[in-house]
Amino acid sequence: MIDRLPSGDHETLKDGCFTTALGCDEPLEGNYFISAYPPFSTWSAGGVAEVSRALANPSVSQPETPLGLYVHIPFCEERCQYCYYLSYANKSAEQIDEYVNAVIEELELYRQTPALSDRDLSFVYFGGGTPSLLGAPTLARLMDRMRSIFPWTSAQEVSFECAPKSVNEDKLRLLQACGVTRLSMGVQSLDDEILQLNGRIHLARDVEHAFASARKVGFPVINIDLIVGLVGESEASFLGTVDRVIAWRPESVTIYQLEIPRNTPLHRALASEEVADPLVSWEEKRRRLGLAFDRIEAAGYHVRSAYNAVRDPDCHGFVYQDAQYHGADLLGVGLASFSYIDGVHFQNATSNRTYQELIRKGTHPIERAYALTETERLIREFVLQLKLGRVDRSHFQAKFGIDVTARFTEELNDLQRQGLLSCDADGVTLSRTGLLRVDRILPCFFRDCHRNVRYS
Repeated sequence: MIDRLPSGDHETLKDGCFTTALGCDEPLEGNYFISAYPPFSTWSAGGVAEVSRALANPSVSQPETPLGLYVHIPFCEERCQYCYYLSYANKSAEQIDEYVNAVIEELELYRQTPALSDRDLSFVYFGGGTPSLLGAPTLARLMDRMRSIFPWTSAQEVSFECAPKSVNEDKLRLLQACGVTRLSMGVQSLDDEILQLNGRIHLARDVEHAFASARKVGFPVINIDLIVGLVGESEASFLGTVDRVIAWRPESVTIYQLEIPRNTPLHRALASEEVADPLVSWEEKRRRLGLAFDRIEAAGYHVRSAYNAVRDPDCHGFVYQDAQYHGADLLGVGLASFSYIDGVHFQNATSNRTYQELIRKGTHPIERAYALTETERLIREFVLQLKLGRVDRSHFQAKFGIDVTARFTEELNDLQRQGLLSCDADGVTLSRTGLLRVDRILPCFFRDCHRNVRYS
């Protein structure tokens, strides 16, 4: 699970929860994670014409603007209870091959556009779903064709998501040979009972074996994904997982707070009263995450965002995230994937049939879009960079000609009074309390018309 754009129908927070008050009412169900601005619900079919304009412009972005590639592989062996990403379980090898062919064709379509015909990739991310579910021949074919269309030999980072039971040493060596530099393993917990309750198909021993294989192959960065607040979790079971992961010494550890949007199996199970275990409150999830960060820091790691800690900030960063938060372009290919090119957000079709039909017709499979104003581009970068815990005034002064501490004086003063952040001559720094609830804070910086609207 990564910091990327989800798909599906999400429930907005109750009116008043998009405030900065520490004691505001927070519903346990609904979406909280902010990964885009403006909110997805403001994107529309009417904005798609702006995508055509951007793609037709050979000078679409400044030469120094990085370009990244996101590849969505929407297949899983079984959908997890909390999953809100668009994915399918138990698809045939033929259906998977058809989809992979469509992704390759889509990438070729984009390479033919004036905006992207000669740009190099700075970073690549394979997400899902479960990209590692692809068989080795299919995976090799996809990688080889993609690299022939958009070479990534000079990319700073090529990141690949995997599930513990769907990788072995041979597949990992294939990924390494294809240039993957960062392996992200979806673990979520090392308590077998909790894994079962939340629909995970692996056990702790599967994780140990997969991690040992990845270590043997020698990836420069291995990230372990965890979730705090899973059904059935106690403080002891969560911190026990954290301690075991720390003992493995991965380069990166990412911990998300469980959210339950309306398009998840868990939301439906709660509605039908099929879940016996009480859910953990947001305040308790934040408390447990704070305890985990304390333990991780005591082991020599550095907290680098609201969700992530790394052993060495100079060597184990997350280019996919950092570059986007600082205004990089991102081309997303695959079903329901999201892109951001020259200040235009757009999303692919969410129907697999529609997606593949449009590509066969030689048409970009875009369903909705939003062209940001200059002010909205500033807000977007400001709120995303706050998720890293620190915003430098110099970045915004150089790029937008604006002092963000003056632009957001009222909001920053309010948050500072509550102990959620501090401001100085260099910029804005979130306190640990503010960092743990950053996604609740961010909407106060939105334009008025974008507050308290549906998320998607």
